Amino acid sequence: MTEQRTDPPGAQRAAATDMSLLGVYLNDHLAGATAGTARIRHLVRSCRGTALADTLAPVAAEIAEDRASLLHIMRRLDVPVRRYKVYAGRAAEQVGRLKSNGSLVRRSPLSTLWELEALGLGVEGKSAGWQTLRDLAATDTRLDPRHLDDLIERARRQRATLAELRHGQVQVAFRES
Repeated sequence: MTEQRTDPPGAQRAAATDMSLLGVYLNDHLAGATAGTARIRHLVRSCRGTALADTLAPVAAEIAEDRASLLHIMRRLDVPVRRYKVYAGRAAEQVGRLKSNGSLVRRSPLSTLWELEALGLGVEGKSAGWQTLRDLAATDTRLDPRHLDDLIERARRQRATLAELRHGQVQVAFRES
């Protein structure tokens, strides 16, 4: 005989989270976080000794911390890391460096502009991921709403910084030499 659960009248049960789909979702975000972390580190190295690198260095550290936060959340939710997705994220970042930038032997200002735009898109996606988890925190006590709020706010600040840097890079990239 199976035990049936009876809720008091008027009580609403929270819908169970499909952990299989959440695992796919979080691993996809982990692949993006892996690519984003590598991309911003590459950009900081490429611009070493400039004001751009000085401004980006703390953002790079935060993006790496955000990836670590995602891994911590995945552990709390018992979501296994799918290594092939992490490797795919690394590979995608490496392939992204092969794009044409109008310069064969040196770094083009267009490369920096493109990388800032790509990072801005990545941070936008990360923010959406944090917001999704924040929404799930209403019914899943393993998720800390305040921590997710902090991550959402940090992503907002990162987006603003990257947008400001991208705006400045437009003039650099398209100025005639």
